[in-house]
Amino acid sequence: MIQFANTEDKQEFSKYPTKAGRRSLSRSISQSSTDSYSSAASYTDSSDDETSPRDKTQVNAHGSSDFCVKNVKQAEFGRREIEIAEQDMSALISLRKRAQGEKPLAGAKIVGCTHITAQTAVLIETLVALGAQCRWTACNIYSTQNEVAAALAETGVPVFAWKGESEDDFWWCIDRCVNTEGWQANMVLDDGGDLTHWVYKKYPSVFKKIRGIVEESVTGVHRLYQLSKAGKLCVPAMNVNDSVTKQKFDNLYCCRESILDGLKRTTDIMFGGKQVVVCGYGEVGKGCCMALKALGAIVCITEIDPICALQACMDGFRVVKLSEVIRQMDVVITCTGNKNVVTREHLDRMKNSCIVCNMGHSNTEIDVASLRSPELTWERVRSQVDHIIWPDGKRVILLAEGRLLNLSCSTVPTFVLSITATTQALALIELFNAPEGRYKQDVYLLPKKMDEYVASLHLPNFDAHLTELTDEQAKYMGLNKNGPFKPNYYRY
Repeated sequence: MIQFANTEDKQEFSKYPTKAGRRSLSRSISQSSTDSYSSAASYTDSSDDETSPRDKTQVNAHGSSDFCVKNVKQAEFGRREIEIAEQDMSALISLRKRAQGEKPLAGAKIVGCTHITAQTAVLIETLVALGAQCRWTACNIYSTQNEVAAALAETGVPVFAWKGESEDDFWWCIDRCVNTEGWQANMVLDDGGDLTHWVYKKYPSVFKKIRGIVEESVTGVHRLYQLSKAGKLCVPAMNVNDSVTKQKFDNLYCCRESILDGLKRTTDIMFGGKQVVVCGYGEVGKGCCMALKALGAIVCITEIDPICALQACMDGFRVVKLSEVIRQMDVVITCTGNKNVVTREHLDRMKNSCIVCNMGHSNTEIDVASLRSPELTWERVRSQVDHIIWPDGKRVILLAEGRLLNLSCSTVPTFVLSITATTQALALIELFNAPEGRYKQDVYLLPKKMDEYVASLHLPNFDAHLTELTDEQAKYMGLNKNGPFKPNYYRY
């Protein structure tokens, strides 16, 4: 028995919740913290307004309603997010200031389909400052920062996106971006290939008049090469994904940090001693494995490519078949860019509380559709966290419904996105201003000189000082003193 010295002590004690109350309090704290920080700390995640943005009539400060966002009144919050992002994107801001007077994108009408975050907003506003007209939509239904979309809409950029779109909403937003009276796109900036595919299929006359496509994802680049191989690509396209600055920095270093962020925010998992299988040992897979190994996880790899498999072995990882180890795994991570990497058979054999997530662009890697069957129960426990319950009580923890983990459930480092955004901006400038005949109807890699320029813009952040070749050294190596310093076939 607890003895209370006086009535005040007893009243103080009764302020603490009962056991049931503690569970409720814990749940509410957990929910609110996830809502506040999930998907790049969207302020509007926990909004009680369930009305679809498509059913609202909103007007920005300029009197325009040519946009569709969750709540344009959140623009002030979004502007703060953008200003914070600008502080760590000095290279892109530098490019904006250098080229603003020349307006190298004057006349460009860019339709974009990317993740809509504060960092992307800095890119969009840079393109506008360089003379372009832009219309924008989201490439992922969960990654949009609603307040950032509102800030862009408030400044006059037609944005069609909100966090938590349905599949129908997703394609409607893309169509609204492309199909508008008195405006026709002549440039495409895509992430995943959905926008390119939509324009190619639904608006072939518009597609033929596009002057250039810039694509930044493995999935989208694969689609472009398929079009090119079939002889159906009637415009030049720039493969930004395979540029050195994108591969090494966005794919490798960004994922090395954001994989842990996404898993921690959604599951509170402790990595030490956990059995983890990473499907794919490309740049994304390498980044994930580095981070997980550093925190004490026991990591193994699945691979189809013998070169990547040998790299994994030399880095100290076991290379296995998923079916051989699936029963022992605590975490399964896909990053291949392929489809049906994790099948229903794999999911059926997983242990209780196994975490399944995807770090690739597309949601095709995990067979989520097979889990929407009558015998399985879905239980939403947090924002972007579902427990899939089997009849015997086994639970599998699915994150972001199999979509891109880091941008759906957490954030990514702004500095790394500055590198990718600068690369995208330069690729658009290059394609738009290229003389006729320089680029044919094919897929091209970013010129090496441009890759080096992007890297050089970011070196001042580290107070890095490059060594300069002497005339004698340059002649000996057969190089221009100003670059490029490596041949196109060089592997960094």
